[in-house]
Amino acid sequence: MQQERRLMYDSCNRLIDYLRISVTDRCNLRCIYCMPPEGVEKKRHDQLLTLEELALAARAAGILGITKVRLTGGEPLVRHGIVELVSMIAAIPEIRHLGMTTNGTLLAPLAETLKQAGLDSINISLDTLDPDRYRQMTRGGRIEDALAGIRAAVTCGLPVKINMVVFPETTGEEMEGMRSFAEDLGARLQRISAYALESAKEDGHGMERPPKCATCNRIRLTSDGMLRPCLRSSLEVRFDPAHPEESIRQAVLAKPPCGGLCNDRTIAQIGG
Repeated sequence: MQQERRLMYDSCNRLIDYLRISVTDRCNLRCIYCMPPEGVEKKRHDQLLTLEELALAARAAGILGITKVRLTGGEPLVRHGIVELVSMIAAIPEIRHLGMTTNGTLLAPLAETLKQAGLDSINISLDTLDPDRYRQMTRGGRIEDALAGIRAAVTCGLPVKINMVVFPETTGEEMEGMRSFAEDLGARLQRISAYALESAKEDGHGMERPPKCATCNRIRLTSDGMLRPCLRSSLEVRFDPAHPEESIRQAVLAKPPCGGLCNDRTIAQIGG
């Protein structure tokens, strides 16, 4: 007999069913909207949640009503043991969908392995199809590596969504070119309005993301063990592995009605 699914609501009566887990704040790129040129200060190993603790958080979240988990970073593929973590979370019965967001540059040799481990879908960041512009935006990245990762994911049967950050200077022609590129591969395009955490939130100007506060259904867990109820808020709750469910409940209840400003961490440190 199938057990009835539990539901978890915040103080604004929003259903919270989505957990984003940042497995690392390190990245092999330095995208201009995400990370400073020098990167972020490297954390000691003992400052990070272990793979077992990350899986514990996902398991507790599933018990409380979370059905979707996304692994983010930084760049999740630089985290040692990422395939093992995917396998651990995919085995949790309550988690119905496990996704990952990556820049794709390290994905090509891992796509099939990640799919076999239980990854359900993958979002790949690609903001331009111009190699020189890509190199400038990522401060040195090779678009060929990202494209190889996208093709590997499509080839092995992983559903692919391309995340395109849209800047004020991004033209309609560029967006249409990216849409055609995605459609030709059988992928979906998700446009994300460029934004800074330390500035006032805007409405996204018709983009698919960031999500609207009134319907926001997610909380975040950082690699160093802080639950963030809202991306655009400095509120955080320490994740306690001894009391995982209570930690998550506290974070959900602390979720503000609407995001404001966040000036204590970068996107890479929280996991956008």
